[in-house]
Amino acid sequence: MSSFFAKFSPFCLVLTLFLQGNRGLAQGPLTEQISPQVKASVDKALTWLLKQQQPAGYFSEQKTDKVLQRGDIPSHSAAMTSLAIMGLASVGHLPGDPTPEGMAAQRALKFVVDNVEPDENGYLGRSDRSRMYGHGIMTLMLTEMLGMSPDEATDKKVRSMVERAIKLIIRAQQVPKSEANRGGWRYEPASSDSDISVSVWQLMSLRAAKNSGIDVPKDAIDNAVAYIKRSYRGERDSHGKLKQLEAAFSYEPYGGRQTFSTTSAGLLSLQVAGQYEAPEVLGSSNWLLKFPPEINEPWFFYGCYYYAQGMYQRGGDHAATARQKTEQMLVSSQSPEGAWFPRNGNEKSAGPVYATSLALLSLSVYHHFLPIYQK
Repeated sequence: MSSFFAKFSPFCLVLTLFLQGNRGLAQGPLTEQISPQVKASVDKALTWLLKQQQPAGYFSEQKTDKVLQRGDIPSHSAAMTSLAIMGLASVGHLPGDPTPEGMAAQRALKFVVDNVEPDENGYLGRSDRSRMYGHGIMTLMLTEMLGMSPDEATDKKVRSMVERAIKLIIRAQQVPKSEANRGGWRYEPASSDSDISVSVWQLMSLRAAKNSGIDVPKDAIDNAVAYIKRSYRGERDSHGKLKQLEAAFSYEPYGGRQTFSTTSAGLLSLQVAGQYEAPEVLGSSNWLLKFPPEINEPWFFYGCYYYAQGMYQRGGDHAATARQKTEQMLVSSQSPEGAWFPRNGNEKSAGPVYATSLALLSLSVYHHFLPIYQK
Protein backbone atom coordinates (compact mmCIF):
# COMPACT_ATOMS: atom_id res chain seq x y z
CA MET A 1 0.00 0.00 0.00
CA SER A 2 2.83 2.41 0.72
CA SER A 3 3.93 2.48 -2.92
CA PHE A 4 0.43 3.55 -3.88
CA PHE A 5 0.64 6.80 -1.92
CA ALA A 6 4.39 7.22 -2.32
CA LYS A 7 4.34 7.31 -6.12
CA PHE A 8 0.92 8.20 -7.43
CA SER A 9 1.64 7.92 -11.12
CA PRO A 10 -0.51 9.07 -12.63
CA PHE A 11 -3.02 9.09 -9.82
CA CYS A 12 -3.74 8.54 -6.15
CA LEU A 13 -7.35 7.41 -5.60
CA VAL A 14 -11.07 8.75 -5.60
CA LEU A 15 -13.43 10.26 -4.18
CA THR A 16 -16.55 12.07 -4.06
CA LEU A 17 -18.82 15.01 -4.70
CA PHE A 18 -20.61 14.62 -1.37
CA LEU A 19 -20.44 18.23 -0.17
CA GLN A 20 -23.60 18.65 1.93
CA GLY A 21 -25.52 15.75 0.45
CA ASN A 22 -25.90 13.44 3.41
CA ARG A 23 -27.75 16.04 5.44
CA GLY A 24 -30.94 15.10 3.57
CA LEU A 25 -31.00 11.33 3.82
CA ALA A 26 -34.46 11.41 5.32
CA GLN A 27 -35.78 11.60 1.77
CA GLY A 28 -34.52 8.05 1.32
CA PRO A 29 -32.95 6.37 -1.71
CA LEU A 30 -34.83 5.87 -4.93
CA THR A 31 -34.49 2.12 -4.74
CA GLU A 32 -36.76 1.52 -7.74
CA GLN A 33 -33.91 2.72 -9.96
CA ILE A 34 -31.52 0.02 -8.75
CA SER A 35 -31.35 -3.19 -10.75
CA PRO A 36 -31.47 -6.48 -8.81
CA GLN A 37 -27.93 -7.23 -9.98
CA VAL A 38 -26.54 -3.95 -8.67
CA LYS A 39 -28.43 -4.24 -5.38
CA ALA A 40 -27.04 -7.74 -4.86
CA SER A 41 -23.56 -6.48 -5.68
CA VAL A 42 -23.83 -3.62 -3.17
CA ASP A 43 -25.16 -5.94 -0.46
CA LYS A 44 -22.28 -8.38 -0.96
CA ALA A 45 -19.77 -5.55 -0.86
CA LEU A 46 -21.17 -4.23 2.43
CA THR A 47 -21.03 -7.69 4.00
CA TRP A 48 -17.39 -8.11 2.96
CA LEU A 49 -16.36 -4.60 3.99
CA LEU A 50 -17.74 -4.91 7.50
CA LYS A 51 -15.69 -8.08 7.99
CA GLN A 52 -12.53 -6.05 7.36
CA GLN A 53 -13.07 -3.67 10.28
CA GLN A 54 -10.38 -4.12 12.91
CA PRO A 55 -11.00 -3.95 16.67
CA ALA A 56 -9.54 -0.43 16.71
CA GLY A 57 -12.18 0.69 14.20
CA TYR A 58 -10.20 1.09 10.98
CA PHE A 59 -10.74 -0.98 7.85
CA SER A 60 -7.99 -3.25 6.60
CA GLU A 61 -7.79 -6.71 5.07
CA GLN A 62 -4.64 -7.24 7.15
CA LYS A 63 -5.80 -8.56 10.51
CA THR A 64 -4.08 -7.43 13.69
CA ASP A 65 -4.71 -7.19 17.42
CA LYS A 66 -2.12 -4.46 17.92
CA VAL A 67 -3.12 -1.78 20.41
CA LEU A 68 -2.83 1.58 18.70
CA GLN A 69 -1.34 4.76 20.08
CA ARG A 70 -2.60 8.17 18.99
CA GLY A 71 -0.49 9.39 16.10
CA ASP A 72 1.07 5.94 15.58
CA ILE A 73 -1.34 4.14 13.28
CA PRO A 74 -0.85 1.81 10.30
CA SER A 75 0.21 3.48 7.08
CA HIS A 76 -2.73 4.98 5.17
CA SER A 77 -5.23 3.47 7.61
CA ALA A 78 -7.05 6.76 8.23
CA ALA A 79 -7.24 7.63 4.52
CA MET A 80 -8.55 4.18 3.62
CA THR A 81 -11.02 4.21 6.50
CA SER A 82 -12.26 7.61 5.36
CA LEU A 83 -12.93 6.15 1.90
CA ALA A 84 -14.83 3.29 3.52
CA ILE A 85 -16.94 5.69 5.60
CA MET A 86 -17.88 7.58 2.46
CA GLY A 87 -18.62 4.33 0.65
CA LEU A 88 -20.99 3.32 3.46
CA ALA A 89 -22.62 6.77 3.45
CA SER A 90 -23.09 6.68 -0.31
CA VAL A 91 -25.43 3.72 0.03
CA GLY A 92 -27.32 5.18 2.97
CA HIS A 93 -25.41 4.13 6.11
CA LEU A 94 -24.38 6.98 8.40
CA PRO A 95 -22.53 6.84 11.73
CA GLY A 96 -24.86 5.88 14.54
CA ASP A 97 -27.60 4.38 12.38
CA PRO A 98 -29.11 1.39 14.26
CA THR A 99 -27.74 -1.09 11.73
CA PRO A 100 -24.50 -3.06 11.58
CA GLU A 101 -23.33 -0.73 8.82
CA GLY A 102 -24.20 2.40 10.82
CA MET A 103 -22.43 1.14 13.90
CA ALA A 104 -19.38 0.23 11.80
CA ALA A 105 -19.33 3.75 10.35
CA GLN A 106 -19.54 5.18 13.86
CA ARG A 107 -16.58 3.13 15.08
CA ALA A 108 -14.62 4.10 11.97
CA LEU A 109 -15.29 7.81 12.49
CA LYS A 110 -14.23 7.50 16.11
CA PHE A 111 -10.99 5.82 14.98
CA VAL A 112 -10.12 8.76 12.73
CA VAL A 113 -11.03 11.40 15.31
CA ASP A 114 -9.27 9.68 18.21
CA ASN A 115 -6.15 8.42 16.44
CA VAL A 116 -5.24 10.92 13.75
CA GLU A 117 -3.00 13.52 15.34
CA PRO A 118 -2.78 16.71 13.25
CA ASP A 119 0.48 18.58 13.42
CA GLU A 120 0.68 22.16 14.65
CA ASN A 121 -0.61 23.40 11.28
CA GLY A 122 -3.57 21.03 11.07
CA TYR A 123 -1.91 18.60 8.64
CA LEU A 124 -3.72 15.25 8.78
CA GLY A 125 -1.67 13.32 6.23
CA ARG A 126 1.44 12.94 8.38
CA SER A 127 -0.21 10.81 11.04
CA ASP A 128 -0.79 7.80 8.75
CA ARG A 129 1.86 8.71 6.17
CA SER A 130 -0.73 9.33 3.44
CA ARG A 131 0.53 12.88 2.83
CA MET A 132 -1.62 15.43 1.01
CA TYR A 133 -3.63 12.71 -0.72
CA GLY A 134 -4.79 11.42 2.64
CA HIS A 135 -5.17 14.93 4.00
CA GLY A 136 -7.68 15.75 1.28
CA ILE A 137 -9.55 12.47 1.66
CA MET A 138 -9.81 12.79 5.43
CA THR A 139 -10.78 16.46 5.24
CA LEU A 140 -13.56 15.70 2.77
CA MET A 141 -14.89 12.82 4.86
CA LEU A 142 -14.79 14.78 8.12
CA THR A 143 -16.55 17.73 6.49
CA GLU A 144 -19.28 15.38 5.31
CA MET A 145 -19.64 14.00 8.82
CA LEU A 146 -20.18 17.37 10.51
CA GLY A 147 -23.30 17.03 12.60
CA MET A 148 -23.33 13.25 12.15
CA SER A 149 -21.24 12.34 15.17
CA PRO A 150 -22.80 10.15 17.89
CA ASP A 151 -22.14 12.79 20.57
CA GLU A 152 -21.45 16.50 20.87
CA ALA A 153 -17.86 16.07 22.04
CA THR A 154 -16.95 14.05 18.95
CA ASP A 155 -18.68 16.54 16.70
CA LYS A 156 -16.64 19.37 18.22
CA LYS A 157 -13.44 17.42 17.52
CA VAL A 158 -14.56 16.84 13.93
CA ARG A 159 -15.26 20.54 13.40
CA SER A 160 -11.93 21.56 14.91
CA MET A 161 -10.04 19.10 12.69
CA VAL A 162 -11.91 20.30 9.60
CA GLU A 163 -11.36 24.00 10.24
CA ARG A 164 -7.62 23.54 10.77
CA ALA A 165 -7.34 21.14 7.82
CA ILE A 166 -9.00 23.64 5.49
CA LYS A 167 -6.60 26.38 6.60
CA LEU A 168 -3.71 24.02 5.84
CA ILE A 169 -5.07 23.42 2.32
CA ILE A 170 -5.29 27.16 1.71
CA ARG A 171 -1.78 27.79 3.03
CA ALA A 172 -0.37 24.98 0.89
CA GLN A 173 -1.96 26.49 -2.21
CA GLN A 174 -0.26 29.80 -1.46
CA VAL A 175 3.27 28.36 -1.54
CA PRO A 176 5.19 30.20 -4.32
CA LYS A 177 4.92 28.20 -7.55
CA SER A 178 5.52 28.62 -11.24
CA GLU A 179 2.66 29.92 -13.36
CA ALA A 180 1.90 26.40 -14.60
CA ASN A 181 1.62 25.01 -11.06
CA ARG A 182 -0.04 27.98 -9.37
CA GLY A 183 -3.36 27.16 -7.73
CA GLY A 184 -2.70 23.44 -7.30
CA TRP A 185 -1.25 21.05 -4.73
CA ARG A 186 1.09 18.07 -4.56
CA TYR A 187 2.66 15.59 -2.16
CA GLU A 188 3.36 17.82 0.83
CA PRO A 189 2.03 21.17 2.07
CA ALA A 190 5.30 22.88 1.12
CA SER A 191 5.52 21.37 -2.39
CA SER A 192 6.31 23.92 -5.07
CA ASP A 193 4.76 21.88 -7.88
CA SER A 194 1.26 20.47 -8.44
CA ASP A 195 -0.62 17.61 -10.09
CA ILE A 196 -4.25 17.02 -10.87
CA SER A 197 -4.59 13.94 -8.65
CA VAL A 198 -3.72 15.69 -5.39
CA SER A 199 -5.43 18.91 -6.43
CA VAL A 200 -8.84 17.32 -7.01
CA TRP A 201 -9.01 16.14 -3.39
CA GLN A 202 -8.16 19.57 -2.03
CA LEU A 203 -10.62 21.36 -4.33
CA MET A 204 -13.46 19.06 -3.32
CA SER A 205 -12.60 19.57 0.34
CA LEU A 206 -12.74 23.34 -0.11
CA ARG A 207 -16.11 23.13 -1.82
CA ALA A 208 -17.48 20.78 0.84
CA ALA A 209 -16.28 23.12 3.59
CA LYS A 210 -17.76 26.17 1.90
CA ASN A 211 -21.12 24.40 1.58
CA SER A 212 -20.89 23.55 5.29
CA GLY A 213 -20.59 27.22 6.23
CA ILE A 214 -16.83 27.24 6.80
CA ASP A 215 -15.05 30.33 5.51
CA VAL A 216 -13.25 29.57 2.24
CA PRO A 217 -11.82 32.48 0.23
CA LYS A 218 -13.30 32.71 -3.26
CA ASP A 219 -9.87 33.06 -4.83
CA ALA A 220 -8.78 29.71 -3.38
CA ILE A 221 -11.43 27.95 -5.45
CA ASP A 222 -10.96 30.22 -8.46
CA ASN A 223 -7.21 29.58 -8.52
CA ALA A 224 -7.77 25.83 -8.23
CA VAL A 225 -10.22 25.92 -11.15
CA ALA A 226 -7.68 27.84 -13.25
CA TYR A 227 -5.05 25.23 -12.42
CA ILE A 228 -7.33 22.35 -13.48
CA LYS A 229 -8.16 24.11 -16.75
CA ARG A 230 -4.45 24.47 -17.53
CA SER A 231 -4.26 20.66 -17.49
CA TYR A 232 -6.82 20.39 -20.30
CA ARG A 233 -5.14 19.35 -23.55
CA GLY A 234 -7.50 20.89 -26.09
CA GLU A 235 -5.87 23.08 -28.72
CA ARG A 236 -6.43 26.82 -28.25
CA ASP A 237 -6.19 29.79 -30.58
CA SER A 238 -4.03 32.86 -30.03
CA HIS A 239 -6.67 34.30 -27.70
CA GLY A 240 -6.78 31.18 -25.53
CA LYS A 241 -10.14 30.01 -26.89
CA LEU A 242 -10.51 26.28 -27.38
CA LYS A 243 -10.55 25.17 -30.99
CA GLN A 244 -11.88 21.65 -30.35
CA LEU A 245 -14.49 20.13 -28.07
CA GLU A 246 -13.05 16.68 -27.55
CA ALA A 247 -9.88 16.39 -25.46
CA ALA A 248 -8.41 14.90 -22.29
CA PHE A 249 -6.94 16.25 -19.07
CA SER A 250 -3.29 15.46 -18.35
CA TYR A 251 -1.61 14.58 -15.07
CA GLU A 252 0.24 17.90 -14.94
CA PRO A 253 -0.31 21.22 -16.76
CA TYR A 254 0.90 21.25 -20.35
CA GLY A 255 2.14 17.67 -20.14
CA GLY A 256 2.02 14.22 -18.61
CA ARG A 257 -0.17 11.25 -19.34
CA GLN A 258 -3.67 11.73 -20.71
CA THR A 259 -5.82 8.88 -19.42
CA PHE A 260 -9.44 8.18 -18.62
CA SER A 261 -8.65 8.65 -14.93
CA THR A 262 -6.97 12.04 -15.31
CA THR A 263 -9.75 13.13 -17.65
CA SER A 264 -12.51 11.92 -15.35
CA ALA A 265 -10.94 13.70 -12.39
CA GLY A 266 -10.66 16.94 -14.32
CA LEU A 267 -14.26 16.65 -15.47
CA LEU A 268 -15.67 16.12 -12.00
CA SER A 269 -13.49 18.70 -10.27
CA LEU A 270 -14.74 21.47 -12.55
CA GLN A 271 -18.34 20.39 -11.97
CA VAL A 272 -17.77 20.41 -8.22
CA ALA A 273 -16.70 24.02 -8.61
CA GLY A 274 -19.90 24.88 -10.49
CA GLN A 275 -18.32 24.92 -13.98
CA TYR A 276 -21.02 22.69 -15.47
CA GLU A 277 -21.02 24.30 -18.91
CA ALA A 278 -17.32 25.09 -19.22
CA PRO A 279 -15.92 24.04 -22.61
CA GLU A 280 -13.42 21.82 -20.79
CA VAL A 281 -16.34 19.94 -19.23
CA LEU A 282 -18.05 19.41 -22.57
CA GLY A 283 -14.80 18.43 -24.26
CA SER A 284 -13.65 15.97 -21.61
CA SER A 285 -17.06 14.29 -21.38
CA ASN A 286 -17.09 13.91 -25.17
CA TRP A 287 -13.58 12.42 -25.01
CA LEU A 288 -14.75 9.90 -22.43
CA LEU A 289 -17.59 8.82 -24.70
CA LYS A 290 -14.99 7.99 -27.33
CA PHE A 291 -12.42 6.48 -24.93
CA PRO A 292 -14.32 4.78 -22.07
CA PRO A 293 -12.48 2.98 -19.26
CA GLU A 294 -11.44 -0.65 -19.23
CA ILE A 295 -10.97 -2.55 -15.98
CA ASN A 296 -7.32 -3.45 -16.65
CA GLU A 297 -6.25 0.18 -17.05
CA PRO A 298 -3.99 1.82 -14.46
CA TRP A 299 -5.91 3.49 -11.65
CA PHE A 300 -9.16 1.96 -12.80
CA PHE A 301 -11.01 2.13 -9.47
CA TYR A 302 -9.92 5.69 -8.75
CA GLY A 303 -10.87 6.80 -12.25
CA CYS A 304 -14.09 4.80 -12.38
CA TYR A 305 -15.62 6.76 -9.52
CA TYR A 306 -14.84 10.11 -11.13
CA TYR A 307 -16.02 8.76 -14.49
CA ALA A 308 -19.33 7.55 -13.09
CA GLN A 309 -19.98 10.72 -11.13
CA GLY A 310 -18.76 13.22 -13.72
CA MET A 311 -20.65 11.64 -16.60
CA TYR A 312 -23.80 11.37 -14.49
CA GLN A 313 -23.62 15.07 -13.78
CA ARG A 314 -23.27 15.73 -17.52
CA GLY A 315 -26.52 13.87 -18.19
CA GLY A 316 -28.05 12.57 -21.42
CA ASP A 317 -26.10 10.07 -23.49
CA HIS A 318 -23.02 10.69 -21.38
CA ALA A 319 -24.80 9.55 -18.21
CA ALA A 320 -26.57 6.61 -19.84
CA THR A 321 -23.41 5.29 -21.46
CA ALA A 322 -21.35 5.64 -18.28
CA ARG A 323 -24.00 3.97 -16.16
CA GLN A 324 -24.18 0.93 -18.39
CA LYS A 325 -20.41 0.69 -18.67
CA THR A 326 -19.76 1.16 -14.94
CA GLU A 327 -22.33 -1.36 -13.79
CA GLN A 328 -21.25 -3.96 -16.34
CA MET A 329 -17.58 -3.69 -15.41
CA LEU A 330 -18.07 -3.69 -11.64
CA VAL A 331 -20.77 -6.34 -11.30
CA SER A 332 -18.87 -8.75 -13.55
CA SER A 333 -15.53 -8.23 -11.78
CA GLN A 334 -16.68 -8.53 -8.15
CA SER A 335 -15.27 -11.50 -6.24
CA PRO A 336 -17.69 -14.15 -4.90
CA GLU A 337 -16.99 -12.86 -1.37
CA GLY A 338 -18.06 -9.34 -2.36
CA ALA A 339 -14.74 -7.51 -2.74
CA TRP A 340 -12.97 -5.89 -5.67
CA PHE A 341 -9.23 -6.22 -6.21
CA PRO A 342 -7.09 -3.73 -8.12
CA ARG A 343 -5.34 -5.37 -11.05
CA ASN A 344 -2.80 -2.95 -12.42
CA GLY A 345 0.37 -1.18 -11.38
CA ASN A 346 0.67 0.79 -8.17
CA GLU A 347 -3.07 0.67 -7.64
CA LYS A 348 -2.68 -3.04 -6.97
CA SER A 349 -0.80 -2.27 -3.76
CA ALA A 350 -3.75 -0.24 -2.40
CA GLY A 351 -5.71 -3.44 -1.78
CA PRO A 352 -9.35 -4.51 -1.73
CA VAL A 353 -10.65 -2.12 0.97
CA TYR A 354 -9.63 0.73 -1.29
CA ALA A 355 -11.11 -0.83 -4.42
CA THR A 356 -14.33 -1.96 -2.73
CA SER A 357 -14.96 1.47 -1.19
CA LEU A 358 -14.51 3.14 -4.57
CA ALA A 359 -16.67 0.55 -6.29
CA LEU A 360 -19.46 1.30 -3.82
CA LEU A 361 -19.09 5.01 -4.55
CA SER A 362 -19.22 4.29 -8.28
CA LEU A 363 -22.31 2.07 -8.12
CA SER A 364 -24.19 4.44 -5.83
CA VAL A 365 -23.84 7.49 -8.10
CA TYR A 366 -26.96 6.76 -10.11
CA HIS A 367 -29.24 5.70 -7.32
CA HIS A 368 -29.65 8.89 -5.30
CA PHE A 369 -28.82 7.54 -1.86
CA LEU A 370 -27.43 11.01 -1.23
CA PRO A 371 -29.15 14.17 -2.49
CA ILE A 372 -25.84 15.44 -3.86
CA TYR A 373 -26.20 12.78 -6.54
CA GLN A 374 -29.39 14.45 -7.69
CA LYS A 375 -29.23 17.23 -10.23
